[in-house]
Amino acid sequence: MTQGAPPQGDVLVARSMDWYQDTDTILAVRPRGVERRSMPTTPTAPGNFTWTSRFGSVVALMYREAAVDGVNEAGFQVSGLYLSESEYGDRDPARPGLELFWAIQWLLDCFDNVDDAVRKIEGENVQLIAKDLGGRAGTGHLALADKDGHSAIIEFRAGKAVVHQGKQYTVMANSPWFEDQLELQKRYEGLGGDQPLPGGVDSPDRFARAAYYSAQLPGTSDPREAAAYMFSVIRNASAPFGTADEVRPNISTTRWRTVTDCTERRYFYESTTSPNVVWVELSQLEFSEGAPELRLDVAKEPDHVGNVTGKFVPIHQ
Repeated sequence: MTQGAPPQGDVLVARSMDWYQDTDTILAVRPRGVERRSMPTTPTAPGNFTWTSRFGSVVALMYREAAVDGVNEAGFQVSGLYLSESEYGDRDPARPGLELFWAIQWLLDCFDNVDDAVRKIEGENVQLIAKDLGGRAGTGHLALADKDGHSAIIEFRAGKAVVHQGKQYTVMANSPWFEDQLELQKRYEGLGGDQPLPGGVDSPDRFARAAYYSAQLPGTSDPREAAAYMFSVIRNASAPFGTADEVRPNISTTRWRTVTDCTERRYFYESTTSPNVVWVELSQLEFSEGAPELRLDVAKEPDHVGNVTGKFVPIHQ
């Protein structure tokens, strides 16, 4: 994932979703005022907590149920990326438990900036609970960004959150741990070393390319150009079909990409199997309490193109 900030102060975030099979991903519009539970599959277990959404959001639902990427109406963006090394620890009933499917939605529902979100995760000692995604362990790490350009990368080791927070942290990839990625990139030209920039699909290779090319982006005050620039980088850091490695789950085909303009509150989505880019204007959506949840089936209806804000339908329709 890469994050860039054009000279006029716009903050944009791009990410790719790499997975071993088609993710059947759809887009959803979720309003304010909805109560959710942190461990819905075990509602009576100790450590359950509830919240009511303060902010409306647009999210990408993997397998039509797990929010893995999105942005809320305040321009706060959250992504979840696969990380096999994640260690959530054995369930401690004394700690607030949060199922992985709902971690990103909780953040989007409750926070409008990186600092408050990180403070809550660390202060409450929230414990993530792994869930299977498509038959594979859905362990991952989180990336947060807000409209002021603040960012954080949160990994989990021995059950505890390890936070890398600061505007300097603008790139992340899957494996290995984040600080190891930072060290690995230093071997390459333009990033502190003398080796040629790598062209492979290993996670450190894609990390290095994203870091290098995002730093080379030209300045622009045009939000349309800025989004195009971000797409150019994340496509370069993607894994084409035919490069997946069944032995190494961190090397999987890129299934889709998103670009979020946190400043303009615009959310772009691009499926690798469809040449069309669609986008959602959050400023044109109705997020008020009592509004229905809306969905757009970009998986089964791949011919959507352009601004699809008005094409979402209520969830029960």
